[in-house]
Amino acid sequence: MGPSYRNSEPRLPIMEGSPPPPEWRVPKSDWDRPPWNRWTFQHVSEMVPTAPVPRGDGPVAEIPRNERDIEGVAFEAVGGGTMTIAELLDASYTDGFLVAHRGEIVHESYWNSMEPSTLHLSQSVSKSVVSLAAGVLIGEGLLDPMQPVTFYLPELDATAWKGALLRHVLDMTTGVYFGEDYTDPTSEIGKLDIVAGWKPVPPHPDGGEWPEGTFPDCIWDQLQNLDRADWEHGSRFEYRSIETDVLAHAMERVTGQRLPEIVSTRLWQRMGMEADARYTVDAAGYALACGGFNATLRDYARIGLLLVNGGRAAGTQVVPEAWIEDIFSGDHGLFNDYGRHNHPNGQYRNQFWIEDRDRQTVLAKGIFGQLILADREADLVAVKLSSWPDFLSPEFDQNTRRGIRAVQAALGG
Repeated sequence: MGPSYRNSEPRLPIMEGSPPPPEWRVPKSDWDRPPWNRWTFQHVSEMVPTAPVPRGDGPVAEIPRNERDIEGVAFEAVGGGTMTIAELLDASYTDGFLVAHRGEIVHESYWNSMEPSTLHLSQSVSKSVVSLAAGVLIGEGLLDPMQPVTFYLPELDATAWKGALLRHVLDMTTGVYFGEDYTDPTSEIGKLDIVAGWKPVPPHPDGGEWPEGTFPDCIWDQLQNLDRADWEHGSRFEYRSIETDVLAHAMERVTGQRLPEIVSTRLWQRMGMEADARYTVDAAGYALACGGFNATLRDYARIGLLLVNGGRAAGTQVVPEAWIEDIFSGDHGLFNDYGRHNHPNGQYRNQFWIEDRDRQTVLAKGIFGQLILADREADLVAVKLSSWPDFLSPEFDQNTRRGIRAVQAALGG
């Protein structure tokens, strides 16, 4: 299959026709890869099993509107030259883009056939959703970040998480080895794709059989197989998706509820969301906490608004203000070269990226271009949903945030 297409280019006829011709049917082994992800990120429940996150039957928390024309706003792009917001949205494979300033939507646009009711895969923005629900459980006294992981999940005493605190899991500072190579199906993250139900087991490279146990049946089984620790818990930061799934299993254990129900009852039903969200689920019915969350553009914006409003939404203190404050300002100085390259003065805290420790801005980020930016100082929220052709693109990432800052300046914030 050839390269992906930008919004200004002719669309590929992915899954078009009844039935679609074989060459335009999404391959199960590559559904989240380009060019297929331009279609699949809006159709995840047609690709893999999912479970609902009900919004309940309460009123929708409408977001006031104050539309402004921002597509002509220009900024200095990475590498030099000037780029407008319109050019950014096209160049970076945008599906949806929303900016809210002082609690009002100033821009909301949809691309690549996305609509306001479309659920879009958020990848690792999912981690930050789990963090907010965990903050509620901490406020209820059901979780304590300073307790050992094994206090909640004693089965992990035989794994590399032995001796780690929940705080280490939240900040991704355990010493557990977990290879995050997205292109290698035998890396730990590659295996996670398979055990999460996202991908079929790949053929063995030499045509033989994979050793028994190479690909466990579900995520919980994979957790129990991770017994290698490469450094002391709490001594360094390393981004590893599996940490969020440890957190989510602890959340399920203390509540007796599945993750979709936890997120529904603690967040979604209390925030006045517009639509049910959805999680992808594995063979054991476990929702993929680290990357399987799907929601609408405006509901992602409501998450950003909750952050800038100190945990309040729909007139209710949904998430404890202390947890929001800890996300924005918690004492966590550990970072690595990748983090410093993208956020030179940043850090990572409670499953959120801190853009700059001298500003009150947090980011929820996911591969292939998913972003919620929440800036308390400027009272600004921006959400970008994308289907990049690459897992990571520092250029797209930095240009997106430069563009958002240019919009902020144009709005006088």
